[in-house]
Amino acid sequence: MNTPSSADNKTAGKQSLFVDVLKFVMRRWLDFPWPLWVTVIGIMFATVLDVLMPVLAGRLVSDVAQPAAQSSLTHDALWMLVAMAGCGIGNVLGKRAAYLGITHLTTRVMQKIVIEAFAHVQRLSTEWHANSFAGSTVRKLTRGMWAVDMLNDTLLLMLIPEAVLLIMTTLVLAWHWLFMGIVLGVIAALFIASSCLLTLNYVAPSARTANQCDSRVGAALADAMTCNAVVKAFGAETREETRLETAVAEWKNATCQTWVRGTNSAGIQNLLVTLMRIALAGASVWLWLTGRAGPGDVAYILTMTFLVQGYLRDIGQQVSVVQRSVNEMEELLMLWRMPPSVQDAPHALPFKAKAGKIEFEHVRFLYAAQKKEIFSDLSVTIAAGSRVGLVGPSGSGKSTFTRLLQRLYEPDSGRILIDGIDITTVQQSTLRAEIAIVPQEPMLFHRTLAENIAYGRPDATQAEIEEAARLANASDFIARLPDGYNTLVGERGVKLSGGERQRVAIARAFLVNTPVLIMDEATASLDSRSEVLVQEAMHRLMQGRTVVVIAHRLSTVVDLDRILVFEHGHIVEDGSHAQLIQQENGLYRRLYELQSLEVDQQ
Repeated sequence: MNTPSSADNKTAGKQSLFVDVLKFVMRRWLDFPWPLWVTVIGIMFATVLDVLMPVLAGRLVSDVAQPAAQSSLTHDALWMLVAMAGCGIGNVLGKRAAYLGITHLTTRVMQKIVIEAFAHVQRLSTEWHANSFAGSTVRKLTRGMWAVDMLNDTLLLMLIPEAVLLIMTTLVLAWHWLFMGIVLGVIAALFIASSCLLTLNYVAPSARTANQCDSRVGAALADAMTCNAVVKAFGAETREETRLETAVAEWKNATCQTWVRGTNSAGIQNLLVTLMRIALAGASVWLWLTGRAGPGDVAYILTMTFLVQGYLRDIGQQVSVVQRSVNEMEELLMLWRMPPSVQDAPHALPFKAKAGKIEFEHVRFLYAAQKKEIFSDLSVTIAAGSRVGLVGPSGSGKSTFTRLLQRLYEPDSGRILIDGIDITTVQQSTLRAEIAIVPQEPMLFHRTLAENIAYGRPDATQAEIEEAARLANASDFIARLPDGYNTLVGERGVKLSGGERQRVAIARAFLVNTPVLIMDEATASLDSRSEVLVQEAMHRLMQGRTVVVIAHRLSTVVDLDRILVFEHGHIVEDGSHAQLIQQENGLYRRLYELQSLEVDQQ
């Protein structure tokens, strides 16, 4: 038994993706039936009138074949003229309705797609976002959104009516002369088939490569612009320009190849249209020579030939446009198909923490890209209202512990509970809303200070925002700013110092006022004055909460209630600073003495 080759499978996969993109867009049409039907009915009405026009023109030519004084068909000729005028006006009105309909349809579909795609990407895993270029993702979303505009126009206003016109014209022609109808039908079918084959198998592969190169250009631009401060610090502007030039050169070559193939495809299609016109014109002359067609018949055939020629040429171009639009939506569809690695259970309930008791029960966890488990059988309970430090060498599992607690990742086995509730049974958004985070490197939005402080509680009053800033020792530096709480902080907060950003992050935590607090060594990279202000704010923030502190400098955990010492994914020591420092050859004692020695040497 023969099995398909990998090349055949790859081609079939691409063709399947092509069809899937079309289905994806068409399903969204059905979400807006009113503008869809206005568009379809309007363009179909205009198309039927286009088909009638050559029939009326042929009959008018037959009516005026004799001098008016000798003809008995004068009134019929005038009525044909009126009918042609009516068809022309009706065609304009039908297309006008179709254009208005598709304007509303396309903008609503684009709006729906970009909002849903953004919502989906937001919910993809933390690991996926860490491994993806933000600029490339944005490019895929916006390019896919605008591809809908081209695709809707092409399918609804051009391809569908063109196909209907060809079918109706073929049937009308066959009704008069069966032979002519067969000739037109065969030529049209061959032309459409060849156009589709050329587009899908010759132009589409290079277009797909060009889109991938375009995404890489977006990624290179965003990466360099986001890290502009680092570029300047190392005087690396020329190096980044060279890196971008390489990406743009790949894009240029791929795009040029796509356009050349598109031109070649269009040339072949134009040749086929010319051959069709010659064949139909020759057949009409043959009918005249055999006495089976008069001047009006020949006029009808020639008029119809020029009309069909234009539509066939358009079909060839529109198939190429559809292919290009579909290619530009493929990456968006692939994003859409990617399921979030962490999903809410079908009947997940909202979560509201009470005391903040944390329990890990026999948790086993392995990162997808790694071969060795981080946790193999981790069990620990953190009492409500206690302050616990996590210490240990890099890679021992401290950050993984807090990520699992926030349910950014799912454990492979075991359970994690807060206040006795398994966190896999509740809604992720409400779970995380109950856990305040003060990271080591706070991320701020390019929005006002007030908006950044109130990000966890957007309904907070100005008085509540200012009180949170006061508790976080941030009110003084904010008062010195010209626009105060309305100051824009720049992308990622670049207009603020590290200590100021840290105090804004602490103010956020004060404002949300959650029972559980995670702190990732918030003073690790601050100057002495900023460190004092941040530590004062942190001590205030810890009061009355269950606190988990990831500690890099052990001096910050000396006063905590409990310290968990991690090594290779296991908790090897557990106790207060006073207890752990007494253990001879203990890991905590060795780490503490090593850091103390480093401080003394400085």
